[in-house]
Amino acid sequence: MSPTDPRHRDTVAAPPAPRLAGLWVTLVYALATLALGYPALGGGFLVNPMSDQYGGFAYREFAATMLQEGHGFPQWNPYILGGLPYMAAQHGDIFYPTFILRALIPPDAAMTWGFLIHLFLAGLFTYGFLRAWQFRFYPALTGGLAYMLSGQVASLVSPGHDGKMYVSALAPLLLWMIVRAVRDGKVWAYAVIALATGLSVLSPHYQMTYYLGVLAGGFTLWLAFRGEPRLDRRAVILRLAGALGAAALGMALGAVQFAPFFEYLPYASRGVERGWEYATSYSHPPEELLNAYLPQFTGYLEHYSGRNLIKLHSDYLGATVLMLAGAAFGSASRRRLVWFWSIAGVLVLLVALGGHTPFYRLWYQLPMMSVVRAPSMIYYLLSLTAAVLSAVGLERILAGEKHRRYFLGWIAFGVLMALLASSGALTSLAETFADPRLAGVPAENRANLIVGAWRSLLFVALLAGAIILWDAGKFPMRALVIAVPLLVGADLWSVARAYFRFSPPAEELYASDPALDYLRARSDSGRVVALPISGDGMAHRDPLLGGDALMIHRIRATTGHQGNELQRWVELAQNKSPAPPQTLGSPQWRRLTNTRYWLTNAPLPEVIPELNARLALRVGPVTNALGSTAYVYEFLEDNPPAWVTPAYVEAPPDAVYNTVLDPRFDIGRAALFDSSEKVTGAQLSALPEPTGIVAAVERPHHEQIVVRLGAPAPAGSALVVSENWYPGWTATIDGSAAPVARADYSFIGVPLPEGAREIRLSFEEPAYAMGKAITLAALAVCVLIVVAGVVTERRRRA
Repeated sequence: MSPTDPRHRDTVAAPPAPRLAGLWVTLVYALATLALGYPALGGGFLVNPMSDQYGGFAYREFAATMLQEGHGFPQWNPYILGGLPYMAAQHGDIFYPTFILRALIPPDAAMTWGFLIHLFLAGLFTYGFLRAWQFRFYPALTGGLAYMLSGQVASLVSPGHDGKMYVSALAPLLLWMIVRAVRDGKVWAYAVIALATGLSVLSPHYQMTYYLGVLAGGFTLWLAFRGEPRLDRRAVILRLAGALGAAALGMALGAVQFAPFFEYLPYASRGVERGWEYATSYSHPPEELLNAYLPQFTGYLEHYSGRNLIKLHSDYLGATVLMLAGAAFGSASRRRLVWFWSIAGVLVLLVALGGHTPFYRLWYQLPMMSVVRAPSMIYYLLSLTAAVLSAVGLERILAGEKHRRYFLGWIAFGVLMALLASSGALTSLAETFADPRLAGVPAENRANLIVGAWRSLLFVALLAGAIILWDAGKFPMRALVIAVPLLVGADLWSVARAYFRFSPPAEELYASDPALDYLRARSDSGRVVALPISGDGMAHRDPLLGGDALMIHRIRATTGHQGNELQRWVELAQNKSPAPPQTLGSPQWRRLTNTRYWLTNAPLPEVIPELNARLALRVGPVTNALGSTAYVYEFLEDNPPAWVTPAYVEAPPDAVYNTVLDPRFDIGRAALFDSSEKVTGAQLSALPEPTGIVAAVERPHHEQIVVRLGAPAPAGSALVVSENWYPGWTATIDGSAAPVARADYSFIGVPLPEGAREIRLSFEEPAYAMGKAITLAALAVCVLIVVAGVVTERRRRA
């Protein structure tokens, strides 16, 4: 359309925002959210067997119960992997505001609505960010839909990545507040920058937060030096200093979460550098960029055939969104904005491609990038880029700045893709890149690919047709500005809905059964190995058979899928987590770990035949709440939760490790303390005989262990408790303070004075008090900044 065309004046004066625009946009995003999450209204639990929350629910339920019972935030988790610190090991969103929701309503409902609320906020904050750039109502509304329903945001409910969802929702809020602070000079906005930063840290997904921080830093610098209106030197210095201070304040807000975590890193299984191969694993395969337009190309969920093997989320940006975003290029009024987001999008894409391009060698040099993996996580910022550019594109279209040839070109492209899919050419291409283990999947996915290609064409044709008809004067402007967000929303919804899979409420999903009842009654006396040994892969996804959901029933397990357990525990299990059957076959490992029971899904195991004589069936077969068959076997051996040794010695960690796993060594005859501990052991020429003292263990609380000895301890003896040692464990012996150290490679050791009878152990996270104090102080500063900013603004207006 020519700017001289009479209709151009009408497009410049495009429909203004409706009355009560804020309520309308809230309603639209709420309806978009419920169009995907409506089963939540009937009590559905937004979780599926492949979701991290399938087992991760247990962590949230545990913390919610502790809060509801008035115990505060849990600091120790004794129920999986031999025990590990709850805060430091990062059991999810412990301090993120969603914990309040879990304290008020059932945890499964809280987790479901936590996802849905943040999906809604992702749209609302994007809308606010775009409106801060003076975008008109309809382009901003469309941009919000384009982001919140994009594959990288909406589909996060499928793998259960709540931390990623939180950071994705906070990203546009952070950028919005940077605009208000750096460009507009709003003092109160610096406090919201700090709050958004702090919440990202509390999510607690540090890798996603890291990516957001890099983008936010670049955006701040661009806004200060190249944004409009141009700032004078003094304003640039002051506002950049304010932004830097706000970022630091935001990090301080997250101290309650990251202070324990950073203290934990030297002890954690993920706290070590793993090299280039690990860091570039789960890079975004270049051929899968086609999924941004045609998500069925490599298939999704059960039909995925790409090179990343495990892919439970979507990369779909939207055919309609891509068409609108492409219309942004050539904008005169938004030239600088388009340049910034274009450059940012290219850099984001290069990072997402990871090891597939040389660029990642540079990125790999940044701090912490060598200890994390899956660079494709940054793709969510490409979704935000597409959303912003789609708003620019729609603005240009409504201003008549885009010729109909552009839209006809998109229709032609859509037809070409549909024909290539129908002919089998795209299926053949997908087979070329398919993982060898998924070689047959592309052929099985062919029908979906064909339908998907015609689906994308349909939405492109509908949107392009509406614009072309409006350009010809045959479609009213008001109808067009309603049709565009409707088509964008429907396009994205038609793909995202496949990822919203609900389950029954948690009380049904994880209900008890005779096997669990038996184990719960005996949990204090011994741990259980929850390890299925037959059936397909889904048997191993059953959290009642895999360890995590046993927490719900307060059953202690040697197994679990926490992902950040203590490195020494992992090493004792032959560097695997959960412990493999080979480790289970070691009597030394079973004795050290207080393993007394085996929860499995098959009759008398044949995996390790030599164990058959050591096992007795106690329960089974029974069917658990998830439909799996369950058996409980008991090991016919004495694997106590604590024992008293007549002596203790010091040795280097490697020597301790090799000795305690040697079947010739009787762990009841000497406790082996790390030479790094402040413990002075005896010099032994031969191992003394066991004491024979029975150590009775009680667990009055999840952070307390009480051991009562059946006879007074002899001089030079030591107590070993089969619970992982970590700084924060303290002890009293008969009421007097006593030292605690790491013994037998990973466990709690207490040197005993002569005559000792009662040992009380308690755990308190060392960095929690400091982190909490910093967080509360930072929160108070944020409140003061908001108050000061509001007062200052009112005085200026007056």
